[in-house]
Amino acid sequence: MFYLIISTVAFIVGLIVIYWLHNQYHLDIIVEPAAPLVNGPLISVCIPARNEELNIRACVEAVLNQTYRNFEIIVLDDRSTDATPEILRELAAHSDKLKVISGSDLPSGWAGKPHALYQAANACGERSEWLCFIDADTFLAPGALASCYAKAVETGADLFTIMTFQITGSFWERAVLPLVMTALSVGFSPRKVNDPRRKDAIANGQFIMIKRNVYDAIGGHERVKDQIVEDKAISELVKWNGYRLIVADGREVARTRMYTSFATLWEGWTKNIYLGLRDQRGLMILGAFGALVSVIAALFMPIWPLLGLFWFFHNGGWMALAVIVEALIVWTVLIFMRAMVAYKMNIPRWYALTTPLGAAVFAAMMFTSTWKVLSGQGVTWRGRKYKPIR
Repeated sequence: MFYLIISTVAFIVGLIVIYWLHNQYHLDIIVEPAAPLVNGPLISVCIPARNEELNIRACVEAVLNQTYRNFEIIVLDDRSTDATPEILRELAAHSDKLKVISGSDLPSGWAGKPHALYQAANACGERSEWLCFIDADTFLAPGALASCYAKAVETGADLFTIMTFQITGSFWERAVLPLVMTALSVGFSPRKVNDPRRKDAIANGQFIMIKRNVYDAIGGHERVKDQIVEDKAISELVKWNGYRLIVADGREVARTRMYTSFATLWEGWTKNIYLGLRDQRGLMILGAFGALVSVIAALFMPIWPLLGLFWFFHNGGWMALAVIVEALIVWTVLIFMRAMVAYKMNIPRWYALTTPLGAAVFAAMMFTSTWKVLSGQGVTWRGRKYKPIR
């Protein structure tokens, strides 16, 4: 009876947790296709590029192909050592909308990306009414600028950011990234971010549109010059100063390929988690607890029905059968929910079966990042070392 009680408690808690985790992604504002716009205000698209030879051509060409016609592109080549400068020179020679500038040395007290965006923003035209910051690994659909501008105006946004569609190609991306996205939806609820009465603030640096006068009023990237997670820092400045922050579902108008292998996935997300935890000890404790739960789930979930089966063959009777049924129900619900997440991310649904493996990898990234914070080791990203803020 004791084992049955434990199984039943796990059964009830498991269903509640699964339901709760998969009902936090409330992106109620959806960017819908808008008509081409020729006479809109000038939008300055700023793209930082550091060793982006694999992405920069597709990124810039996608912006040049926009149905919103009143825009300019400023690409900040952040001292790239690959073919990025040559590709940019070739693109600039065929378009008067593209301006390429070379980044200066990183001043003391500045982080790399804020400095790159600061330089790009300063190079924008004086008539620019909106700034649009996008990453070099983000690719816009032709109607992206027109659609996002229309939705920003409709919602009264001062800063408008979207969640982009995440392109996945390798096995590890498809096994781990859906779990990371679920975790992010729990940590940063879009409904809370979009509620002007709450302090919750987040932005996706892959695509941010902000009014030029608001950007100048909050001090721009110079105010967050030492912040690696500069998108979140900018969003906080906007919202906490009384401006309107909107996060929307932009998966139909923008796509991003963040990482392409296990090595880059591990380095990138370990860095992201580390930077999110290093100056927020409460969140670090919560993250470590979440990682522990992930480990337990990853280890226990596969053997739960097997334990019931073992008990049944050792005279467990109806109670052992009940344990098996409870385990299989939880498994079925979990796999169904993960299959739905995979489907929405254009990942084959059978990847739902890799949930225990993905949870184990995600937990390992959480533990590694937490340890790097506590030990003061810091992380290295694109040749720069970042350590905890004391």
